[in-house]
Amino acid sequence: MADVFLYSQTICSYCDRAKELLRSKGVEYREVNCDEVEGAREEMMERSGQRTVPQIWIDGVHVGGCDDLFALEQVGKLDEMLGRGGKPELPTEHAKVLIIGSGPAGYTAAIYAARAELEPVMLAGMAFGGQLMLTTDVENYPGFPEGVTGPEMMELFQKQAERFGTRVINEDATEVDFSERPFKVKSSGHSFSADAVIIATGASARWLGLDSEERLMNRGVSACATCDGALFRGKAMAVVGGGDTAMEEALFLTRFASTVHLVHRREELRASKIMGDRAKKNAKIDFVLDSVVEEIVGAEEVEGVNVKNVKDGSTQRIDVGAVFVAIGHKPNTDLFQGIIDTNDAGYIVCKSGSTYTNVEGVFACGDVMDPIYRQAVTAAGTGCMAALDAE
Repeated sequence: MADVFLYSQTICSYCDRAKELLRSKGVEYREVNCDEVEGAREEMMERSGQRTVPQIWIDGVHVGGCDDLFALEQVGKLDEMLGRGGKPELPTEHAKVLIIGSGPAGYTAAIYAARAELEPVMLAGMAFGGQLMLTTDVENYPGFPEGVTGPEMMELFQKQAERFGTRVINEDATEVDFSERPFKVKSSGHSFSADAVIIATGASARWLGLDSEERLMNRGVSACATCDGALFRGKAMAVVGGGDTAMEEALFLTRFASTVHLVHRREELRASKIMGDRAKKNAKIDFVLDSVVEEIVGAEEVEGVNVKNVKDGSTQRIDVGAVFVAIGHKPNTDLFQGIIDTNDAGYIVCKSGSTYTNVEGVFACGDVMDPIYRQAVTAAGTGCMAALDAE
């Protein structure tokens, strides 16, 4: 087996995902926590040329971060690098109910299905827990009067689902066949047939689509303030977006940033009033409204953003050390294109008042089918509906 080494930090969902992928393959790895070992972060930056964790080496070869590890897995190269050889043909297991995805919707569906003795199996995905794994404080979910962090909430959801007998597998579904029943679903390490399938794959962060954004990804460009904010302590930072997520990111970053410049393309925020007011009252947050980011500036790492006012056409450069993008999400439906009906934005279309898709026996819940509310509590509600519909 290969020698695997990585740098991590204490709070880092990307580190957790990378380590979970390695564990799922039976790989033992060596790890240095940059929060606990003095000089480790500087050593990592010198070795990798990167500021963000995790940074991973296999047999002394630097493979990059979490996304790079996933990319190797997707193209079938990771097993070879790990010395695991070719994949044997997987035996097919049967599930009464198979849930694809996790998060509040998937876990709630699992709880209800398990209590109905349907023995659900969940392919939680490598991005297990969904978007809440990248969320700092959740203050609007009933039952948590003092608030709770997203990862803590998802851990509780998972424990409750497992308590009633849900089998949780942290692998992504890679192939589906809904042409006949039982349905067929494959992941990197498993093959299932299923009487019913619940899709709870959620949504992923959208990006600006700039060449400079892609070039400086993980060099100051991020979609996760929780993961990367502390790396740029003392510097000015920018958040792009005007919804609740952007406000949350900006407020969190005030712990580390000298100033947070919040860039939004409209005059009015899309955020809820309470979140907007909270951000406006924070003296560290500078609102740059009616504006869009035209370019992220920097050779090897982020040095600033060029911003254009959409009303008068004027431009300005704002010097920042990091840019956090929070401009919305794209539903994770690529796996189901041409099989499950979606709308123009890619969200799964369900029959009115239900979670039924166009394929009998396949149901959808959470952000993958909800372009309007997109809240943890509404996702959980539709997860309940999906389990009841499946039953």
